[in-house]
Amino acid sequence: MSIAGLEAGRATGFAGFTRYQWRIFWVTWLGWALDSADFGLFAIVLRPALTELLGGAPSTAEIGRVGGTLAMVGLLGWAIGGMLFGMVADYLGRVRTLAISIILFSLCTALQGVAQTPFQLGLFRFLAGLGTGAEAVVGIALVAEAFHGAHRAKVLGIMMTGGAFGPLIGGQVYNLLGPYGWRYVFFAGILPAILLLLLRRSTQEPTHFAAVQARRASIRARGEAASAEDQAFMQAPLRQLLSPGLRFSTFIGMLFCLGTLLSIWTTQIWLPTIQGLMLEKDGITGTAAIHHIGNGMMLFGLGGIAGYAAFGFLADWFGRRPTVIFYNLGAIASGLTLYLGLEGWQYYPVLLPVFGFLVIGVFSGHAVYLPELFPTHARATAISFCNGTARIITSFGPLVAGLLVVPFGGSFNKAAAVMTCLAVLSILAMLLGRETRDEALPR
Repeated sequence: MSIAGLEAGRATGFAGFTRYQWRIFWVTWLGWALDSADFGLFAIVLRPALTELLGGAPSTAEIGRVGGTLAMVGLLGWAIGGMLFGMVADYLGRVRTLAISIILFSLCTALQGVAQTPFQLGLFRFLAGLGTGAEAVVGIALVAEAFHGAHRAKVLGIMMTGGAFGPLIGGQVYNLLGPYGWRYVFFAGILPAILLLLLRRSTQEPTHFAAVQARRASIRARGEAASAEDQAFMQAPLRQLLSPGLRFSTFIGMLFCLGTLLSIWTTQIWLPTIQGLMLEKDGITGTAAIHHIGNGMMLFGLGGIAGYAAFGFLADWFGRRPTVIFYNLGAIASGLTLYLGLEGWQYYPVLLPVFGFLVIGVFSGHAVYLPELFPTHARATAISFCNGTARIITSFGPLVAGLLVVPFGGSFNKAAAVMTCLAVLSILAMLLGRETRDEALPR
């Protein structure tokens, strides 16, 4: 059956979408969920892992320095992987690139469980990040093109809930395997790859990308007879992003990603540690704190699920830019309350889902807004470039936060609060950027 036939095939009877569309949705949703679970697992076991690998009694400053470095390495891997595989996806195809990334991050997540030194843990963290970054950006382009109609924003927002299921999955894995040691938590990372590979079978490219492939083949066949427009079309996608027609959109996309990523990654890495320290203030330590931290991350993830899902509806009702601004302002307000306004863990279960709704949910904007700024033949590269460039910069965020612990008198809370406020950069991007709510997905 042709690719066009697959997309136009008989609807399943549920929500009016075809079997092809549902297959794309679930494969991408699961991949995004497991990507997020990978980072969630790392954050949850960071403190016990470093305690063992650093000799059993490291200082808070040492954990902050080494943990921040490892987090930075993982995010650098995510950034580099996203940038490289995004360009690959604009040539090789979205589906095959997605499958490669799933295998890479699953294997390397499990390998973190055999690390004997912080260096080995960082190496496997970097390699896992390569696959994670690839899956995120390729999946966004794939779903945007498969669901290119009127409900695109809503579907993309719901697809992004997979990311919020990461802390939820990670919390449950930690509850189940945490008592056996941090290594077993990482070993669980290999299992979901089997399911994703089975679901990936027979999944073909969406018509938007198939049309790009057909046009490229036609231009190559014509050779020197190709028009100036066709020659520009055949330029490397990365070069096209800096062309006069796309330069400003590239800048807006990068600034948007930079603000949201700086705001989230310090929280994602250090929130379990902060919860542990707050629990210690209430006299809850050791194994007794495990379930509190795991449940706290679950609440954080549940709030994110709601935030992701709501984003597409709000973006269709009020516009992309006002919705992003709302989420970022809310993340700053709730984050400052969480980190600076509470003296103990008592009210964390109340604020964690609110904070998660806002600081996690805004990432649906990456899936909804960014694809609408760029044409199909450069879309995956554009998403990966905006995300990747921002991730290279923000990969230093957890390290900076870890280093800030010392001048802040050993307070992870104050360091995380400072980094959360950098969501203001995302707000600035929306004030400068254009509204795309009523526009069709560019061809």
